[in-house]
Amino acid sequence: MKKVGLYFGSFNPIHVGHLVIANHFANVTELNEIWFVVSPQNPLKKKASLLADNHRLTLVREAVADNNKLRASNIEFDLPKPSYTVYTLQLLKEKYPDHQFSLIMGEDNLRTLHKWKNYEYILENYDIYVYPRVFGIDEAREWQQADNNFIDRPNVHYEFDAPVMKVSSSYIRQAIKNKRDVRYLLTEPVFKYLDEMNFYK
Repeated sequence: MKKVGLYFGSFNPIHVGHLVIANHFANVTELNEIWFVVSPQNPLKKKASLLADNHRLTLVREAVADNNKLRASNIEFDLPKPSYTVYTLQLLKEKYPDHQFSLIMGEDNLRTLHKWKNYEYILENYDIYVYPRVFGIDEAREWQQADNNFIDRPNVHYEFDAPVMKVSSSYIRQAIKNKRDVRYLLTEPVFKYLDEMNFYK
């Protein structure tokens, strides 16, 4: 059974931080592949700040084309809006019965997991791989002592050695808007695509 890690996000745009994290989990865990699940456009977000679904999917495909352990997924594009992870997982289970799916998320998402739809079902039925975020020491300690941090669950795997990446898509969008050079924060194909399409300018 193929083991697949699901990395959800808007990827607006996908940057080297996303790729470093995904590649890390592909190399240090038993996961055979990492799928970037591109979340559909949120109707509450301005179109100027969020590229159309097909463009963000293309960017992810361009970014991972040279890595056979990474791939792009548009599984959520045809699901009802808003997208709930639990429904995406059910659809994937039906579509790929020979795959075993896990979730990959940042520590910040784990902190708010109790707000997710049917979060207990997810916790009981799926492995969750967590990478650290940049937080203050006091904030991190307070969270680790909270009752709902889920770190002590047997299927929650906190990867303390995962690289901590501070780069963000919002920073990249703002930098492009301000005509700053962002070439080293993106893979060359992604940088070229954004530049040729004049995105975020």
